[in-house]
Amino acid sequence: MEKARCICANRAVHDQQPLIFHICSNVPVICQETDMNARLIALLLLLIILSPASADAQSSSSVTVTISPESSERPRARDLGIKPGVLTPGPLNAITDVVGVRVGHVSLREGDSVRTGATAILPHEGNLYADKVPAGFFRGNGYGKFAGSTQIIELGEIETPIVLTNTLSVPQGMEAVIDWTLDRPENERVGSVNAVVGETNDGYLNDIRGRHLSAATIRQAIESAERGPVEEGSVGAGTGTVSFGWKGGIGTSSRQLPGLLGGYTVGVLVQTNYGGILTIDGVPIGEELGQYYLKNVLDRGDADGSIIVVIATDAPLSDRNLQRMASRAMLGIGRTGSPATNGSGDYAIAFSTSEDVRRGEGRGPTNGLDNGRVSPLFQAVVEATEEAIYNALFKATTVVGDKGTVEAIDIEAVLSVMNRYGRGR
Repeated sequence: MEKARCICANRAVHDQQPLIFHICSNVPVICQETDMNARLIALLLLLIILSPASADAQSSSSVTVTISPESSERPRARDLGIKPGVLTPGPLNAITDVVGVRVGHVSLREGDSVRTGATAILPHEGNLYADKVPAGFFRGNGYGKFAGSTQIIELGEIETPIVLTNTLSVPQGMEAVIDWTLDRPENERVGSVNAVVGETNDGYLNDIRGRHLSAATIRQAIESAERGPVEEGSVGAGTGTVSFGWKGGIGTSSRQLPGLLGGYTVGVLVQTNYGGILTIDGVPIGEELGQYYLKNVLDRGDADGSIIVVIATDAPLSDRNLQRMASRAMLGIGRTGSPATNGSGDYAIAFSTSEDVRRGEGRGPTNGLDNGRVSPLFQAVVEATEEAIYNALFKATTVVGDKGTVEAIDIEAVLSVMNRYGRGR
């Protein structure tokens, strides 16, 4: 049997050989890369585990079986020869290329109608409340909810993890962030926490009114956050999202500046749930595939939705220049074909991990890099945002949910169009 890689809801990764399934947080999970015979054996074992006799040995509560999404089988943009921009990605081509940044997901899939989750981004591994990072916030179109944004605008700093989830789970996301922060060592006397929680509406694939995500579940995303490769596609806060009529999700990318420009890294993570006329690296994919906003000159609201862009950099920037960086994410979104419709919530948040500009007791704001040195960082944001969106689309898998099915974008169809335009591999 081949080596199996299993990813459970709290994003723990187990590598064993041979392996059919494992138990994660009391939930049996079938491995992604087992063969058919092994899967049949695993299913029989799961039936035994979930039988009444076994249930008595565990607890009276029901056990949910979660099969991890097989997004690892789908390519990223660069695997297809799609390389927007002129700058070079970091080693992982992910937001975690910025040293210290960690990402965690929790995905909730129950029955036929629950398809949702949360994604957490932690700027560094220390005490975020005591060792705050400078930050900037930008609103493209404001039809959305972004908790904590007004204090970021006012003070120019972040003191908690950033959590992304669905529209009606923002309160639970805030509770998770507050609980996690108050439980940190040295925070025993903290009496005010600015929880930072963004959202998009996954109400087509997910029973959003059921509000199935609890604060405890969302907290798993924070506590499981880690460095290294970031799972993309139909996972975490992207479990139930839709983009351009295809399945959306979580995507990430990064860019590194040449040494002559400081050698700084910029990483981006997106939660995509918006639409428009899909364009990939300048090619009109949506029009060519016959699925796009205002087709037949009718506005059905199919370009509404939202996108959240989280930007990390190790460049020592002031909150003012981080706000300027965040605004450039909208240019990357525009390159993908979005008009930022009336019903879309388009937000970007940017932070610096540089210890030279940290905030805390006895340390005040600094100007960071001179204004004349930030233009290459703006270019990096645009490129990484654009590619992160493509990665979210390509890595997403078809999902059957509450109100229907949303298909993953057809990779071969995209490649065929790209080749006709002289792009892609």
